[in-house]
Amino acid sequence: MPGQEIGPIGLAVVGAGYWGPNLVRNAMATEAFDVRILCDLDVEKARRVLGRYSTVHATGSLEQVLADQNVAAVAIATPAATHLAVAMAALEAGKHVLVEKPLAATYAEGLQLVEAADRHGLVLMLDHTYCYTSAVAHLRSLVRSGALGELQYLDSVRINLGLVQPDVDVFWDLAPHDLSIFDAILPEGVRPVAVAAHGSDPIAAGRACVGHLTIELSTGAMAHVHVNWLSPTKVRTMIVGGSARTVVFDDLDPSQRISVYDRGVDRAQPGDLGADARRQTIVSYRTGDMVAPALPEREALRGVMVEYAAAISESRAPLTDGRSGLRVLALLEAASASLAQGGAFLPVLDGYDGYDGELVTATRDGVGA
Repeated sequence: MPGQEIGPIGLAVVGAGYWGPNLVRNAMATEAFDVRILCDLDVEKARRVLGRYSTVHATGSLEQVLADQNVAAVAIATPAATHLAVAMAALEAGKHVLVEKPLAATYAEGLQLVEAADRHGLVLMLDHTYCYTSAVAHLRSLVRSGALGELQYLDSVRINLGLVQPDVDVFWDLAPHDLSIFDAILPEGVRPVAVAAHGSDPIAAGRACVGHLTIELSTGAMAHVHVNWLSPTKVRTMIVGGSARTVVFDDLDPSQRISVYDRGVDRAQPGDLGADARRQTIVSYRTGDMVAPALPEREALRGVMVEYAAAISESRAPLTDGRSGLRVLALLEAASASLAQGGAFLPVLDGYDGYDGELVTATRDGVGA
């Protein structure tokens, strides 16, 4: 990667729609960045978004952004179909890139971006925002430290009465959040190897509106994701079960997002039981305490910005780098193929090593691991 940046990093945000204003606001609050440009085809919209940010220039020209020598990094919040063209242009212009999920519209396009970033020695980062919450950071620590014991299963539910998307099904709309969390917390060396998808379209929308993913991990453990646009209630839960402890992550409970249970099922060892008992009992039940750690409430997108700046300054891969985006795309493409084949288990593309480090602590911004 290029040498360490000196002083604030010049940043341009591309896209002034739904997510772009959030990127601008959090980048402006991150001391490591100097937000210089907001680019959108609708320049008036960009100007409205900027409002009081009088030091930021609005433009409708991506070429102007990429030609600006004071802009070292861009953050892209444009439709997924444009990610390849916009991100590739930025990388070829020597800019570091943060892109809203998904990385690209297909795995093949995402691979082109990863290879371009490697070729130019630039940071390519995914805005997998959930991975930067205090709850997921704590969950990652519990799983990777071995505090839960051997990983036995993951079970995630993400349902609500949501907007039926015109161009993607419920898997591509909602599941990337859960898949990116799985990718961030799985122990080193544990990978998805196969996926099966089942979906239904009860409202004749022309695409799956209710879906279930079953993911086989390299250890033999299973992960499950339930997504649904049609539920009258909103649920955002994830359960991670281990041989020693189980964690429940409830994103909708700010007072108790993480609950760690010392409860579960232990397999009885043959020597522990007599012959008659062995015929009747193969498990024992463990009932212990539940602990709900106090976690700070921080805006996750600020954590994204802090990690992006740190990865650029320290010439290292961020937590949610381009390869993490590829792994999510690989799962989504395999899920789509499985859905088309009636729910058959299909292999997941592999071949990239993951991130080995930890989130950078940046107390100046009140954000850290």
